Amino acid sequence: MNIEPAQDAYSLCGSADKVVGMSSAPPVPADIFHDAFYKFVAVEDPGTLVTHLRGITQDLLGSVLVAAEGVNGMLAGSAQALDTFEAMLMQDPRFQGKFAGMQFKRSPCATRPFNKLKIHRKAEIVPLGIDGIDATCHAGINVRPADWQKLIHEDDVIVIDNRNSFEHRLGRFKNAINPQVANFRDFPDYVKEHVEDWKTQGKRVAMYCTGGIRCEKTSAWMQGLGLPVYQLQGGILNYFIEMPDAAADWDGECFVFDNRVALDTHLRETGTTLDDVYDGERDGEWRLQRARLLQAG
Repeated sequence: MNIEPAQDAYSLCGSADKVVGMSSAPPVPADIFHDAFYKFVAVEDPGTLVTHLRGITQDLLGSVLVAAEGVNGMLAGSAQALDTFEAMLMQDPRFQGKFAGMQFKRSPCATRPFNKLKIHRKAEIVPLGIDGIDATCHAGINVRPADWQKLIHEDDVIVIDNRNSFEHRLGRFKNAINPQVANFRDFPDYVKEHVEDWKTQGKRVAMYCTGGIRCEKTSAWMQGLGLPVYQLQGGILNYFIEMPDAAADWDGECFVFDNRVALDTHLRETGTTLDDVYDGERDGEWRLQRARLLQAG
């Protein structure tokens, strides 16, 4: 199996600490696409980056998080508007080449994913709850989708879903473990409880999440725990994009953090509602109310 060291992979979740800019929606194009991206990279001046991003996203909807550790975004708009944004982010001299080679995961939409454009400045682009993690330099072993399909069937590999329990319930890789976490910050406790058993059993850990960012942050922390850690490059969304037979190893749907709610393995909206997603969850009512407020814009 040809597995390369971690490079760039991408997604978004979470709420902002500080809203730096917000604008109302531009006219909605007839054909609208969703674009997910992220990169862990040292940002010396997050405030200036926010300003520059506001200047190149005026024709788009969605949310972009900016911190000293990088950028994390989900945007939607016409193919032309997204093409222009991607080119500027990677090539505009103002960004100093920091985002060259960034991976973008684009999919068509039947429902407008977002109602507004928001640019957020945060302390972290994805908070794990552990101080001092440098995901710009350290991460686990990034596995391409085709290699992942082989890896997860190997006997010494434990496949862990690095998402919230409601996301796992909606859809999952068929042999994946559900850590039963209600928040990403709870995931390290699960790892700490099991890591010595995994090492004793000679296990390798393979993690996945929606777009890759949660796994990349976690694997940067797990490097010091003494066992091999693998992560699905680009997450579930990239797996669906690259693997025509994704349904062979996937059960259910994939929850997404926007108005589309959930996608099938062909990146098509499924008709699943927010009530379906949060029904029976211990914090389901709170999550449902929050999600409806976000949908309302």
